[in-house]
Amino acid sequence: MKYALVTGGARGIGLATAKLLSEHGYTVTATYCHSEEDAARAKDLLPEVNFLRADCAKEGEVKEVLEEMPALDLLVANAGVDGFAQVQDVSEEEYRRIMDTNFGGVLFCCKHAVKKLIARCGAIVTIASIFGERGGSCESVYSASKGAVIAFTKALAKELAPSCVTVNCVSPGAVDTAMNARLKEREKRELESEIPLGRMGTAEEVAAAILFLAENRYITGQILGINGGWDL
Repeated sequence: MKYALVTGGARGIGLATAKLLSEHGYTVTATYCHSEEDAARAKDLLPEVNFLRADCAKEGEVKEVLEEMPALDLLVANAGVDGFAQVQDVSEEEYRRIMDTNFGGVLFCCKHAVKKLIARCGAIVTIASIFGERGGSCESVYSASKGAVIAFTKALAKELAPSCVTVNCVSPGAVDTAMNARLKEREKRELESEIPLGRMGTAEEVAAAILFLAENRYITGQILGINGGWDL
């Protein structure tokens, strides 16, 4: 039996990943933070998945979730928040909200998952963003948080390779999830016109890349762009 933990698993990329992993034989635990409505829908869709409420920005809650799991073969550190503002308008509270969740959550999950992963020669897949690679205007703190995830992934891959644990990252471009729901139809069309494949990606396409990285035992330290050629 294979065990997986997916953070931010009640919607979007996390939900699609929990579903795909479950279909591929994993016993999946998925966390969510705020929306009980999202969690209720997710539980109806995936009754076989164990959904737990936990704030990944809080180390104690992350530790508690991982201690309850009997074993761990795969950690998908997906939980994240966005932020859109010019840099002069970023408050300390907003900075901490974004950094604590997007990077701190990854750090805490990995920290408390390592022992179980080493015991099973497991895998870690983090979730960054194309903006973590090339930056996004009016998303400077969000871009910084995802850039931190990329650097952390590469460093941790070196650290854990001798212990047979792989660490990789998927870096999505524009994905049609709730995080991009703020886009007006005109803005969405303009965005898609910049993408060589001419459309936004789907959560299921990102989930497929996560599964690929999780199960390939000779890939580590890699940042896999899932962006329709947007970075070309």
